[in-house]
Amino acid sequence: MNRYQVAHISDIDVKGARRFTLGELEIALFRLSDGSIQAVENRCPHKGGKLSEGMVCGSNIHCPLHDWKIDLRSGKVQDPDDGCVQTFAVEVDEHNGSVYVMLPATQQLA
Repeated sequence: MNRYQVAHISDIDVKGARRFTLGELEIALFRLSDGSIQAVENRCPHKGGKLSEGMVCGSNIHCPLHDWKIDLRSGKVQDPDDGCVQTFAVEVDEHNGSVYVMLPATQQLA
């Protein structure tokens, strides 16, 4: 796994999002009500809506284009719709608040 520092915990409001790019990969970070940080590909599998512009509800994000509901922990689109987005492991340094995203070593950054 490759580890990338992408934000500081204070950069992300509770129930808010931030987006960033690593190579050609755009990732959205979300801070849930429980304080956890989740990272997913910033693209709805339906029509490519920017998930970082959607509304967080519990551990789900609602796509801003057609309201598809996606579980931020698993990346799975909720019924009755079908699909999945890529999720990424996240670490938060409890000492300085740095947020890191882990990408598989096989994932190429262009």
